[in-house]
Order: sequence, then structure tokens, then C-alpha cells
Amino acid sequence: ITSTETFAGKTSLCVGLGHRFQQDGLRVGYMKPISMTARKVRGRLVDEDADFMCEVLGVCEPMDLVAPVALHPQHIEDILSGQEVESYVARVKDAFAVLSRDKDVVLMEGGAHCMEGAMVNLAAPQVIRLLEAKALVVVRYSDETVVDMALGARMLHGEAMLGVVINSVPRQRMPFVHEVVRPFLEWRGVPVFGILPRERLLMAISVGELAEVLNGEILCCPESTGELVEYLMVGAMSVDSALTYFRRKPNKAVITGGDRPDIQLAALETSTKCIILTGNLYPSPLILGRAEEVGVPMILVKHDTMSAVETIERFFGKTRLHQSKKVRRFLEMMEDRFEFEALYKALDLEAKGK
Repeated sequence: ITSTETFAGKTSLCVGLGHRFQQDGLRVGYMKPISMTARKVRGRLVDEDADFMCEVLGVCEPMDLVAPVALHPQHIEDILSGQEVESYVARVKDAFAVLSRDKDVVLMEGGAHCMEGAMVNLAAPQVIRLLEAKALVVVRYSDETVVDMALGARMLHGEAMLGVVINSVPRQRMPFVHEVVRPFLEWRGVPVFGILPRERLLMAISVGELAEVLNGEILCCPESTGELVEYLMVGAMSVDSALTYFRRKPNKAVITGGDRPDIQLAALETSTKCIILTGNLYPSPLILGRAEEVGVPMILVKHDTMSAVETIERFFGKTRLHQSKKVRRFLEMMEDRFEFEALYKALDLEAKGK
């Protein structure tokens, strides 16, 4: 499972496919051959996506098989300076030989984009050739150039490419993609296995992620930091119009100055997942008490309001599928909009007992 750009939806697709394969009685393996964003957790290098997939699919193989080449920045510097010359290709090949035993299908998730890992000969096209795999390419919709991205992927992967999944299509563009883009791609020899709409919930960011992104201090309700924020609203209006304004959007984060208790109270009376207080100004005990009463975390940040908004907007739509609400919604979308039968036929797979 590879993509033409970062945050296209590869992990989500792996979850959806893995879940369906398991439902159909198939023995499923998962592997992320190359990760260049690994981080150390309790003394070992971990790729977050691989760790998450193991949890979701119940894969019990050791992490050094699931993510055999996990590189952090120091590794990468050593490779570029010639200090590290290990054959990572051999490591991936050996890991796959062990991991694929007794499996009906192995899902392999590519790097952040199709060329990640080229410095160690493990870019997606190289891994596909090495392991004689097939490529399913996730293309994130932006505009009509989605066609160029899909055709470019076909040029890159050749006969190894099964087809594409077009992801994150705005609702108003769904008819265009179904009626114009899909027929054109299939006429050009690129099968389209799924067209998935843009879903606000899947683009959401958790309260905890917001606090981390802003380097903020959570002042109350830490137990609610897993809640998902779908909208961002700035509280800079008069108190008379605040309630009407805030009622327009559910599941929101409200960003306002720490010196605006009237706006903060109005936000707490509507569907608000957290309040971000800018300017490093603490709220009054009255406001903090009300926030605790209704279970809404308040996050204190040093940024001014507009800087906080700009920082957060860079992260919307670029968060991982690591919350159960997102997983459930994506599985529903896959059942409705992905052509599993066509994929099974292309892979010469058959559901057990059918």
C-alpha cells in the first residue's frame, strides 16, 4: 500500500483491508519495510503506524520483523556520511521470509511517500520488485491533477500496480470523480478500487494532540484529552453574538484570549471539546471550575491567537487514524465504497468458507 504523497491514507487503508481479510477467514500479516520517522520508546525504536496496526489486527510478531528498518535522524546522518553501510535490503528480505510463513496475505505499508527509503534502496518500487509484491496506490484528491498522480503511479510501478484508491474527495466532487475521473483512468488501464469521501471526523485532531502541537499546559480535565476536535473557532467577537456563533459548529476547539471570561463562558455552554487560552493568561477560578464541571479541558498557550490558529491549521487533516471513533467510521466507509470482490479477483484471493 503506497501513495503519491504524505498523509494520503495508507494506514487507514491497511486497517480497512486487514479487517475485511480477517473477517473473511484469511490469515493476515502486516509489515512496514521502511520507516524514517521512528522514535525511541522504552529503549527500542518504534514506528507509530506499525505499532498501531499490530494492535488493531492482533499481529503478534516481534517489531523487528514488522518494521525491520526503523531509522531515526542519527541513523540517517550516519548513512549519508558513509558511517553506516549495513544492507537494509537483506534485513527486509529476511524479515519478510519469516513473517509471511503460514499467511494467506501480507499487507505491506509503504513509507510516507513512494520515494521514501530510496537512500537505502527501499523506496516503494524497489521493495515491490524485491518481494515480488503488488502495489495498491492511495491518491489523495486535491483537484483534477489526481488523474496525473494516478497515471504517474502507473508509470512508476508498471504491471506490479493493481490500481488506485482515490481518497478524501469533497462531497460536492464525488459525482465528478465517479462519472468522469474513474472512467478515464480505467480507459487508461488504471483500475479504481474505491472512491472515499472527505470525512470531517477522519481529519479531526485530538485535544491531547492540540496541546502537544501548541506546547500548551492542560489546566483541567486531562481525562478528556482523547476527545476529537473537528472544527476550530476563534472567540474574538462581542459577548452578545458569541453564543449564536459558537452554536454553529459541534465538536470544536475555541481559541480565545485568556482575558476573555465572557467568551470562555459562552463557549462552555455549547458543544466544545476544549478551550485554548492564548497569551499565557490564566483563566479565573470561576471559569476553571465551570470547565471542570462540564468536562472541557482548558489549554494554556504562550502563542497569540492568530499564531495558535496558524499552527493548528497546519495539522488538520494530517493526523493518524489512532482513535477508535476514526477506525469505526473508516471501516464503515470501506464497506460502503470499496470493491473488495474486484481486489480479491486481482489478487487471486478467496474468502475461506465461501
